[in-house]
Amino acid sequence: MCGSRYSRRELLNVLGRAAPGLLVAPDALLARAAAPPGADLSIVDGRDVRAATRQAIAALGGMRRFVSRNDVVLVKPNIGWARGPAQGANTHPDVVAAVIEMCHEAGASVVKVADYSIDVPERAYLRSGVRTAVERAHGRFLAVDPARFKRMRTRGEFVKEWDVCPEAVECDKRINVPVAKHHSLCRVTIAMKNWFGMLGGERARLHDRIHVAIADVAQFFDPHLTVMDATRVLVRNGPQGGSLADVERRDIVAASANQVAIDAFGATLLGIRPHDVGFLKIAEQRGMGAIDLARLRVVRRPA
Repeated sequence: MCGSRYSRRELLNVLGRAAPGLLVAPDALLARAAAPPGADLSIVDGRDVRAATRQAIAALGGMRRFVSRNDVVLVKPNIGWARGPAQGANTHPDVVAAVIEMCHEAGASVVKVADYSIDVPERAYLRSGVRTAVERAHGRFLAVDPARFKRMRTRGEFVKEWDVCPEAVECDKRINVPVAKHHSLCRVTIAMKNWFGMLGGERARLHDRIHVAIADVAQFFDPHLTVMDATRVLVRNGPQGGSLADVERRDIVAASANQVAIDAFGATLLGIRPHDVGFLKIAEQRGMGAIDLARLRVVRRPA
C-alpha cells in the first residue's frame, strides 16, 4: 500500500505471490512514518477556494511534507453524483485542482484522480466539474472500470476482503479529498467513508454494519494527507442532495495528516458531536486518531 517501506515494484511482486484471485496487503503496507511537529489540523476560511486549499496544506508544512520527487500520487475526491458544485454533493473542482497542482510542484511524476461513482459515472464526472478541472491541472483522470478491480484481504473486523481499485494501492502516496456532507444512514460522510469509492462489488452490503465498515475501509487505505472541502456543505438529504435549500455556504477548507481529525471537525459543521458518530468512536478506540478536538493542535486562519 502507498506509504509503506515497499516500492511500487516490490509491492507488485508481493501481490503477485498472493493466492490466485486474492491479493494480500502485508502488515508493513499499513506502516506510517512519524509526523513532524506542527498542526494536527489546519482550517482556512475564505471564498477563494484554490487559495484556501493551498494555505490549508501550507500550514501543515506544505505538500513536500507528503509528496516526494517522482512519486505516483492517487487523489481520491468524492464524485459520487451528477450534481454541480453549488449542490455540495461532490468535492469542489477547485479544491481538487489545487491539490493536483501542489503535487506537481512537489515533484510528483504523475497524479491520478479516481472515484467509482454511484451515479452514471460519465455524467457525474462531467457535471461535477471535476474531470475538466483535473485535465486543466494536468492530472490523469481515471474512468474507473470495476472489471479491473482486484480482490484483496482488507483485514477488517467486518470488511475482511473486498474488490479494490488497483490504482488505490499501486501508488506511492495517497491523498483523500472529500466533501463534508450529511448522510442519511451514518449521519455524516466526509473522509473515512469517501474510501468506499475505491471499492467494487456489492457495496450496499457494507450498510449492514456501516460504522464498522467505514472504520475498516478507512484503516485499510490510511491516506498520507486529507484535504476536506467544506466550501458548500450539504446539511440535509445527503448524500445525494439536489436542492440548494439543503446547502449552506461555509467557505472552509481543512487539511490534516489524520483522516479521523478531519471527520471529527467536519461533523461539527453539521452540528454533530464527534462522539455521537459511531465510526468515529470506533476509529478512536482502534487508535486511528483523536476525536476530541480539544486534544488537537488546530491552526485556523483566513485565506
